[in-house]
Amino acid sequence: MKTIDDLKIKIFADGADKAGMLEMYVNPHVKGFTTNPTLMRKAGIADYRAFAKEILQAISDRPISLEVFSDEFVEMERQAIEIAGWGKNVYVKIPVTNTRREPSNDLVCRLANAGVKLNVTAIMTLDQVRVIGECLAAGPTSFVSVFAGRIADTGRDPVPHMAAAVELLRPYPNIELIWASPRELLNIFQADSIGCHIITVTNDVLKKLKLVGRDLDDYSLDTVRMFYNDARHAGYELRGHRF
Repeated sequence: MKTIDDLKIKIFADGADKAGMLEMYVNPHVKGFTTNPTLMRKAGIADYRAFAKEILQAISDRPISLEVFSDEFVEMERQAIEIAGWGKNVYVKIPVTNTRREPSNDLVCRLANAGVKLNVTAIMTLDQVRVIGECLAAGPTSFVSVFAGRIADTGRDPVPHMAAAVELLRPYPNIELIWASPRELLNIFQADSIGCHIITVTNDVLKKLKLVGRDLDDYSLDTVRMFYNDARHAGYELRGHRF
């Protein structure tokens, strides 16, 4: 099987915990970072601008995606222009629609034509990939984030879906496809096999990189030991026998 060093896909760490981001920054396999308002809220971030600038001061040599948080396109555009000015490595995340299901196509086109590096996010359908690809075609390097993990959550196999997205974006050398919201480490290898450019991975999944290629007999034994030790430490009893 492939090792992590054999992979062509780029791994981006997905999170908003500063300590976790800096921990991943020293990992040579991590080539960039993404975050979003949900992750920031979960991490207890109160000052969006201050947090972003603090991270950008610490990480200035790898792509970092920061998301707008308005639901109105005029305000999204203002936020996007400000966020883009925070660093040359910043990619501004724009949701593919607002909460009223209105597509952000026109905004994406304007920002791309203005030279803003974008990460268009929350994409699910191939029609969305096609339209956003056309909007980004004349702009700078940008990302298209397809939420493969959420597609899988609906019972659909994301692999052929993502393979089709790769082909839709193939004519645009300035656009990279992101396999977003993976659910397990295997997704990194699946994404790599179809030619996806980037996968965003949370810290808890990234910590499993050390397991890649591990001997399955050894892993089986470790699992047996875990069950045994947990039962012993819990002091479980059956028919008078105590662990």
